Amino acid sequence: MKDKMTPKSRRKARPLAIYPLIMTLVTYLPIFVVAVYSFNESKLSSIWGGFSLKWYEELFYDDAIFEALLNSVFLASASSIIAAIIATSAALSIEKARLPLKGAVEKLSLMPLIIPEIILGMVLLAFFTLLGLPFGMLTLLIAHTTFCVPYIYNQVKARLSVMDKFAIEAARDLGASRMQAFFTVTLPMLAPAIVSGMFLSFAMSFDDVIISVFVTGVRVNTLPIIVYTSLKTGVTPKINALCTLMLAVTVLCYIIAGAIKGKKNTSAALKE
Repeated sequence: MKDKMTPKSRRKARPLAIYPLIMTLVTYLPIFVVAVYSFNESKLSSIWGGFSLKWYEELFYDDAIFEALLNSVFLASASSIIAAIIATSAALSIEKARLPLKGAVEKLSLMPLIIPEIILGMVLLAFFTLLGLPFGMLTLLIAHTTFCVPYIYNQVKARLSVMDKFAIEAARDLGASRMQAFFTVTLPMLAPAIVSGMFLSFAMSFDDVIISVFVTGVRVNTLPIIVYTSLKTGVTPKINALCTLMLAVTVLCYIIAGAIKGKKNTSAALKE
């Protein structure tokens, strides 16, 4: 097919092509600078003193950061698992339900994605105070599970809309019970969506700082909270190194989630 653009229209399109490049630079250049200066030999972030890995080495010998890392990994993993159970159960229930307000219920379940994090944090703070719960890992786990559920719910709901229902009916016709049909047919078909949503929710939980600040206790820290409190005394190469590692974990989670989702879509297209 021949290009029907005239030379004049091409000249007009060229400036427009610059805008995506500018937006990309504005978005990712600060991240790139932080990553580069995490390898800075100098203690001053504004002065380049040569390439070094000493700040990464110091991270591994810092007991407070190591404890915060364990807290963050446990919190993100536990909240993702609990959210997966809740979201999958909710998606299956709403899919089968015949309610007049079904659409409203579905939209209401996505509210944690719409509500600003600072508002959600204040609401959870007031709620936990009203219940008299001690602030710590328990309140963090409940809060993180709350905003992780919609990420997995969206993935599972989308998978349910294109899932082959005849396979489940065939399993039931062959004598399988509801539980057997669920574990042998439904769950394997939903597994890619569930795992993809769990990686997304893990990344969101691992990086959360606003809600965590509101609901954490004085003895429980996570990596984002340490970064936030450390920034009050100035940015150091050690904090740059910690931010770079957190960024790497987040990007890895998004890549895995995207790969699982892409594989799921490819499999569905091949079946069709």
